[in-house]
Amino acid sequence: MSSSGRPWSLSLMFLLGMASEGINCPSRCSCQYLEVNCTGQQLQEFPVDIPLDTRQLILAANNVSYLPAVELSFLADLVYLDCRKNLLGDDLDFTFTGLAKLVYLDLSFNNLTQVTFSTFSHLLSLVVLKISDNRNLVAIKKDAFANNTWLRHLDVSRTGLTFLDTSTVRDLPSLRLLGLSDNLWHCNCSFLEFITWMMESNVHFPDADNFTCYTPADLRALRMPAVEAQLHFSCLTQPYKQDYVFLCLVGFCIFCAGTMAAWLAGVCGVTYKVHASKEKEEEAEEAAEA
Repeated sequence: MSSSGRPWSLSLMFLLGMASEGINCPSRCSCQYLEVNCTGQQLQEFPVDIPLDTRQLILAANNVSYLPAVELSFLADLVYLDCRKNLLGDDLDFTFTGLAKLVYLDLSFNNLTQVTFSTFSHLLSLVVLKISDNRNLVAIKKDAFANNTWLRHLDVSRTGLTFLDTSTVRDLPSLRLLGLSDNLWHCNCSFLEFITWMMESNVHFPDADNFTCYTPADLRALRMPAVEAQLHFSCLTQPYKQDYVFLCLVGFCIFCAGTMAAWLAGVCGVTYKVHASKEKEEEAEEAAEA
């Protein structure tokens, strides 16, 4: 084929591709090459007839409450999924099992209640995860992101979280940005390890001015550097209740050990005296007989 005919050939291939995409485009959605956009269409359910070679799927600002795992698994080439501002709840475990190539996932502004190991464990290529603005999100399990070793950007801002185990984020080797602002953080001694890690890590915390304590009342609205100083003083210099219990147990054990030792010493002393007196009596009898 001549070089002059090549542009026409490429244009024809592109138009044929666009035509095939248009035929398979879901109702009330717009489709471009490898992209399906269903933003703000008041969809109640996951759209059907999505082209299987779709790379980017946008379902933002709808009323979708359920993501079917089987239908998603057909979209094996999907790398970008935007489901923000929907009604997705706590039934997302094993939903993304077929999306091994997914790099970007936005689930912000939904109704998530918890994140477990099974929620994102199959997303081995995930780089960006946004689960912010889920006000009912109260728990992220310790091993929730154990398989997401490529995760670089994680946003859990503006949720119902009160605690986050340090190992959940500390063990992410690629993490560079972590959103934590405007949560209901309970800054007790158990949270001190997380704050210390935060102050020492190389991770960037956007909107850090709003990463503050919610409880207890005497620490409310304090930023993390001030909180760390307060907790270091109260948690590391003052004994816990269990410390008092431990000291009482140690004292009791020492008392019991001392009592037992005194008793044994008394028994041994009495036994020795009885034995010695018997020997003297026997010696006296032997001397009298002689």
